[in-house]
Order: sequence, then C-alpha cells, then structure tokens
Amino acid sequence: MEKLYYSIGEISKILNISTSKIRFWEKEFNTVNPKKNKKGNRLFTKKDINKIKLIQHLLEDKKYTIQGAKNKIRTNPNKVETHQKVIDNLKKIKKELIEIRKSLN
Repeated sequence: MEKLYYSIGEISKILNISTSKIRFWEKEFNTVNPKKNKKGNRLFTKKDINKIKLIQHLLEDKKYTIQGAKNKIRTNPNKVETHQKVIDNLKKIKKELIEIRKSLN
C-alpha cells in the first residue's frame, strides 16, 4: 500500500538529496507546495515527489541553472514531465535488466 504523505526525511532518502536542498527548492520553485501539519512539518504527496524529481533532473543531470529550470518548467510543463516519466521508466528497466544479468551468472 502506498502512502498518501511523505516526510521531508523520507523524500531525502528516496531521492538521495539533503533535506536542506529540498527546502531550498521549495522556496525557489513555486510548483512544490507541500502541506504542513499543525507542528509545521512538511507533508509531501507523490505528485510533490515527482516535481522534486523533475527539478533534480533539470538541475543535476541536465545542468540547468535555477532560472533556466524555472523557465523550462514554466514554458512547457507537460513536455518536461513526460520526459521525466520516460527517464524514470528507463531507469527502472535498466535496474531490472542488471538484476536479470546478475541472476544469470
């Protein structure tokens, strides 16, 4: 069963990035808007995680600047999200193929 909300610590582990980087991106990119509980803890949805993965891809993999990533997301958000989904699927396939190859040895 998949969770509805994830803590910032869980997202940090899932995406292998620091919590401070997630908070920074939250301030820089208005597309990431986690809910906050009464204590002020951030509660991220799966949709928020996908947005953070997209930002991570643009900044770290594609080497966009913050402003460049903002422009890319703003000008063609559907294309960027679709591209990110394709990349995620290819990474999953690669991981599965590597596991299959290991099991054959």
